[in-house]
Amino acid sequence: MYRPLPQFLTIKNSEIQGLGLFATDFIKSNLVIGVAHVKDDRFENGWIRTPLGGFFNHSDNPNCEAVQLGDLIFLKTLKDIKKGEELTAKYWLYNIS
Repeated sequence: MYRPLPQFLTIKNSEIQGLGLFATDFIKSNLVIGVAHVKDDRFENGWIRTPLGGFFNHSDNPNCEAVQLGDLIFLKTLKDIKKGEELTAKYWLYNIS
């Protein structure tokens, strides 16, 4: 069955901005969570955001990173993430103003 997010993530209100991604279970460090963006010049900024890419918030002290491999950007954990913790990454694809 298709799931827009891994079963260990949910979307809920964020203290950072609007909605965010939150762990519903422990997530280990150095885990590639999934595809956050797909390159497609027909879309704004040249990328399509997946549900994963559409809901992680920016942080200057992130627990994840966005890693580009060809035409895909993946979200990968930088450290262990506790249940209930928000997943964040430094924005570099979009202007965050």
